Amino acid sequence: MKHNALATAIRFALGGALVSVLAACGGGGSDSSGGSDGVSTSSGSSIGPVSGFGSVYVNGTRFRTDGSVTSDDGIERETQLEKGMILKVRGSWDDRGEGEAQRIDYDDTLRGPLTAATWNDVDNVGELTVAGQTVRLDGQTVFKGLSPVELNGVAPDTYRVRVSGWPLADGSFRASFVGVRAIGVDFDDDNDVEIEGVVENLDAEAQTFTLNGFPVSYTSAVFDDDLSAGDLQNGLAVEVEGSLNAEGTVLIAREIDDEDDLFDDDDDVEIAGSVYDLNAASRTFFVNGIQVQVDGGTEFDDGLRESDLADGLLVKVEGEYRNGVLVAEEIEPRDGDAELEGVIESRPDSETLIVSGVRVVLTSATLIEDDDGDDDDDSITLRTRDIESLNVGDFLEIEGRQRSGEGGFLEAITIEREDDDDDGFELEGRITALSDVTLTVMGLELQRGSADFSGFQVGDEVEVEYVRTSGGEYVIEEIEEDD
Repeated sequence: MKHNALATAIRFALGGALVSVLAACGGGGSDSSGGSDGVSTSSGSSIGPVSGFGSVYVNGTRFRTDGSVTSDDGIERETQLEKGMILKVRGSWDDRGEGEAQRIDYDDTLRGPLTAATWNDVDNVGELTVAGQTVRLDGQTVFKGLSPVELNGVAPDTYRVRVSGWPLADGSFRASFVGVRAIGVDFDDDNDVEIEGVVENLDAEAQTFTLNGFPVSYTSAVFDDDLSAGDLQNGLAVEVEGSLNAEGTVLIAREIDDEDDLFDDDDDVEIAGSVYDLNAASRTFFVNGIQVQVDGGTEFDDGLRESDLADGLLVKVEGEYRNGVLVAEEIEPRDGDAELEGVIESRPDSETLIVSGVRVVLTSATLIEDDDGDDDDDSITLRTRDIESLNVGDFLEIEGRQRSGEGGFLEAITIEREDDDDDGFELEGRITALSDVTLTVMGLELQRGSADFSGFQVGDEVEVEYVRTSGGEYVIEEIEEDD
């Protein structure tokens, strides 16, 4: 497949049918300015997963909305959205994390019967197969309906899934959200299956082509967005909705859409996704099919350096879209570099938890997973209630970024409540201080106990199992290098 075709497919997979809808809205350009109060504002498009509600939090910004959502997948209201669903928000926002949404669009990345599922509960990674497509799961994937543990090894064609995710360079997808329902239960959509990608192996006479390697028959398809059967050509990015044949080997298309540009020229853009096709010499890479240009004005935040950029790294990029290229103004990492499993000991304020001795700071981008397993409840939980639901004594699993300021702390990316009555705790992070009898990770001073510190030094990444004594000290039970 040609590179441009792949880039178009990946851009399409992110935007889906929402892009053509946005194009119909008209341009209007964008604006980025500083007000008299010193607050910088931007307007354009912000694409990312929902991390909370009230109205919706995307890319760390709370966007006020009118409650409506534009979608071809049966979602019309904000109350039908779920955390982890990737939205495109057209509107304005400021550097305080407040914004106004003019329009919110959602489109499934994939939808169809689940034919295979695996999950490694130790490493928090897994994989789904949906209509021949590979979907990768990780600790930041939000599940609704069933947990990944319950899906592990499930019999084929028992469940249907809808996936909202990031496309990857190898043609697979990294799931941000997975919704699960039993076969026969609809996702508020007339079509059972949706696949997005680039047309290949077109046979106009037989009216067939392949999409991401999966055969498609369009003999009875309706074409939308001013597309006709005669417009189909290899390399065209399309979205196909329909149903599988009896053998499950061919997608019988009912609707086929093509795609327009994802952004308007001169848009201010926020976008998150995995880096691929990194070219250090030209200082470019791709995120979700969009080419990103790094230049002398690009700022790298949260400890990220340009030399740290690598294929597969999850980042958020802010910048201006010019002539088909996103010129980066700020780039920050979205992958976690530290983990913690422990119990809430106290709550100093509404945005701070003390978890097994570690200070955990919540941000507007922190995803708090409620794990209620019910996807039929037409309601959403406000982020304030998410935070209020975290109580002293709860056992949490937290992924985040280790911060050095204010004595050291963990900035939470995801928080998941777990059922655990074990007295032991675990953390993974970087050593910031070390003596003969103690070491410090994420601001927590740990007593050596019987552990062997030899060979460790400040800066090493370690995995630590520890306990809290009756005297209030935190003592290491086991320590090893984190690979």
